[in-house]
Order: sequence, then structure tokens, then C-alpha cells
Amino acid sequence: MSLIYPRESLKAHPLNASPEYKSTLKRAPAQPLILLPQALSETTGPVFGHVAVNETDTDLTRQHEGEPLGERIIVTGRVLDEDGRPVPHTLVEIWQANAGGRYVHVRDQHPAPLDPNFTGAGRALTDAQGRYRFVTVKPGAYPWRNHHNAWRPAHIHFSLFGPSFLSRVITQMYFPGDPLFRYDPIFQSITDENARNRLVSRFDIEATEPEWALAYQFDIVLRGRNATPLEEPHDH
Repeated sequence: MSLIYPRESLKAHPLNASPEYKSTLKRAPAQPLILLPQALSETTGPVFGHVAVNETDTDLTRQHEGEPLGERIIVTGRVLDEDGRPVPHTLVEIWQANAGGRYVHVRDQHPAPLDPNFTGAGRALTDAQGRYRFVTVKPGAYPWRNHHNAWRPAHIHFSLFGPSFLSRVITQMYFPGDPLFRYDPIFQSITDENARNRLVSRFDIEATEPEWALAYQFDIVLRGRNATPLEEPHDH
């Protein structure tokens, strides 16, 4: 339901090199990281233009002439700091596969249909209470060739910006009860069970709209203004 990073422990973070997730072996740094102090310009700008975010950016089912195929869902939540205070007016971006488990991406060529009415990308600004809301369709699982019969659980990618583009954080939101969790090395690379469970959204009957769409809640708690939570594995 929420993404939290304990002050005392790094168990919520997967190892940079997680052998079961094969592409991390090529991406993980082989040398210790070097800390580069931030200057004022890096924490204050450049920033995105607020006027660029419009109503259809938050509703992925209204970005084309027709409605996309699949189960319509509502995703809501709050962005909070580690003290429980809302993070207002911050940019939240999402991207996802369509209901058939296919991305609009040149590298995704598995035999699932593309949906001409679904691009799979949206963005929103949190309000004064740190709240956001998206309307989309529930993404499908898809194969990813990491190991024999490898399938990714249904998920939505989240990207958040703080005071500048350099404070970006990225993660994934999953859906409750997915049978693929136990077989997915990306999800299982987080060794702390409680931290894994915080990546799973909560079904929200209160936000569900009768005869129209089910709703899921996913709160994101950031630790420190420029903290970098679990880096989302770039499977697409």
C-alpha cells in the first residue's frame, strides 16, 4: 500500500547485482560510488512547466478517439515525507503495459495485441494534500525472457519529481493477490517481506465508482527531499 524506506536499514533496497534478475549483473557498478556534492542550481532547477500537465494526462482512457480495451481502474494515493507531511504540487508520472501485457515500445515485440486507443503513459500534479488520481486500465502480465517461462506480474511504473529533475525517484506498483509474485526475481530481489508488501496496492471500495471502475490505493512515502528509493528495474 505504501513505499517506505527505514532510516535504520537498507533492507528495503534490493542489491544492485541480484543474480536471479540477470540484467543487473551487467548494470551493477563494479566500483564504489563517488558522492558528488549538490550545488544550488541542482536542487532548484530546471523544473517542469506546470501548464504542461492537463486533464487528459491523468486519464489514460481519454487520450485517443476511442476507449481502450480492458478493465478500467482508478489509482489514487498520497505522496508524503517521512514525517507524514504531504508533498504538494510534485510531478507524478506513470507508464504501463496495456490490458494484453504489451508496451508501446519498439523493444516489445511479443505476440500480444497493441491497442490503438491506449498509449500507456500519464502524469499528474499532487494537490495541496499530496493527493494524486489516475484513471487507466489494469495492465496484463507479460513474458520477459529472464529465465524459462518468465512472466512479470501486472504492475504500473511510477516516477516522482521533487524540487528538480535531479531528485527523481522511480518504483513499481503491484496488484494484490498476484500469483506471479513468488516467481518474479525483480519483486523477490527485495529481501525484506514487509518492504515487498508495501509495493502492493490496496483495493479501495470507497474510491471505487459503481458500475464504472474499481479503485486501488498506493501511497508513497519519501525519505528526505533528495532521497532515492528503490530504483525501478528497467525491464522496459
